[in-house]
Amino acid sequence: MAINRTPVLKRCRQLGIDPAELGYSGKESKRQPKRRRKESEYGMQLREKQKVKFIYGVLEKQFHHYYEEALRREGVTGENLMQLLELRLDSVVFRLGFARTRKDARQSVTHGHFLVNGRRVDIPSYEVKAGDVISVAPKYRDLLPIKEAIVQSERFEVPGWLEVDIEKLQGTVLSLPNRDQISGDINEQLIVELYSK
Repeated sequence: MAINRTPVLKRCRQLGIDPAELGYSGKESKRQPKRRRKESEYGMQLREKQKVKFIYGVLEKQFHHYYEEALRREGVTGENLMQLLELRLDSVVFRLGFARTRKDARQSVTHGHFLVNGRRVDIPSYEVKAGDVISVAPKYRDLLPIKEAIVQSERFEVPGWLEVDIEKLQGTVLSLPNRDQISGDINEQLIVELYSK
């Protein structure tokens, strides 16, 4: 499996992403990348795609598969794409506050620390559905990284399409997320334009 080993904060600066969006720091990055010349339309589209791939930790082949699935579904393709990415199990675990970063969430899911509707799921790209209950497996409830993440996540707001119960260490997917409920400075229309060429 391919692994992106680029330093996170350096990549955030290159793509103009706030590191707090990835769970790394509460401070916004002040330095923006210097552009020597005007960026072309293709350059803007490509940068937007790279930004979304980096935020969700998805490589090109899988991202293209998500785009094709979003194209098949009814509705606006860009909104469908963002919804598919948000409904990944690792992304939901991060949004619920059970992991400090998306990378931590991905690793915890891979190690089998989470249950979906009482069944152990160790696939980070597993697509959760409305009504699913995500909980920490009983034997992993005392893990230090999960406890630290919960303490840190109390400062952050859980999106409206999710509900979390900190005492039971479980969360519920109340509904599928709307585009308004997905945070981030992302223009998904540029990605759709890039792939539709």
